[in-house]
Amino acid sequence: MSKCPTVRAKIIDCKQGAVRAVRYNVDGNYCITCGSDKTVKLWNPMKNSLLKTYSGTGNEVLDAASSSDNSQIAAGGADRACTIFDVETGKQLRRWRTHGAQVNSVAFNEESSVVFSGSMDCTMQAFDCRSRSEKPIQIFNESTDGIISIDVNGHEIVAGSADGNYRIYNVRDGNMTLDYMGDSVNSISFTPDGNCLLAGVMGGIVRLMDKSSGKLLASYKGHQNTEYKLDCRVLQSIEHVATGSEDGFVYVYSLLDSNIVSKLEHPSKVIHSLTAHPKKERLMTAAGQMIYLWVADDDTEVLGE
Repeated sequence: MSKCPTVRAKIIDCKQGAVRAVRYNVDGNYCITCGSDKTVKLWNPMKNSLLKTYSGTGNEVLDAASSSDNSQIAAGGADRACTIFDVETGKQLRRWRTHGAQVNSVAFNEESSVVFSGSMDCTMQAFDCRSRSEKPIQIFNESTDGIISIDVNGHEIVAGSADGNYRIYNVRDGNMTLDYMGDSVNSISFTPDGNCLLAGVMGGIVRLMDKSSGKLLASYKGHQNTEYKLDCRVLQSIEHVATGSEDGFVYVYSLLDSNIVSKLEHPSKVIHSLTAHPKKERLMTAAGQMIYLWVADDDTEVLGE
């Protein structure tokens, strides 16, 4: 049994207005923050150091994603565009402006050749990063309300929508499966093993769903969510589920028996964004202008001996 993160090891003031999202990169050595001041920042959270600032988006940035080779960052936000930055130079490589409303979520495919963006205009769009085309290679328009959250795992893409459904698109066989959650799906993600989905639903419930059968495996209640889009994630060990809340805590549940294992206290009331380390039992959370790194109390790499 691995220990869940309970110790607040680092606090970073991002100085970019409200932090709209925090995301680990593919190997967990760096993290990206999206600011309401129209910037994306790249951090080394272990050293509290800011590595680079990416600017040039037209409005506040709501989500970002790192490519698998760490060479590019995709960003989407209130300027209705999907933007690709070059990590090293900070230059804008690509910018697609085909959405009709704000972009809530962005994700790369595994090879980072295609970027997906989900928007309030009820569509998810796919763009080829290698071509010079201004148009998407595919538009997924099955949703009847805004797309709030997307995640990619191999040849499968899942999109959580404000219409109360999440939709899994299987690119290999061209199928779409749909599961109804009852209320706006604020956060949807594949579990680290790719067999299940974690859906955070408005009203304060997180559900663990079997991907192939659509069965409800577990549900997690205790946190508050009536107003905002809150992230939830399964931690790397697949033993814990972390979710944001609107009462000043991040709740960590036991995946198997749905009990609250830990409540991580934050100075701000709403903790809306969090990201789980891809290899270690660590968690980064964003609230207000700050991001926080949480580790288990036996994590000697961060806490020292």
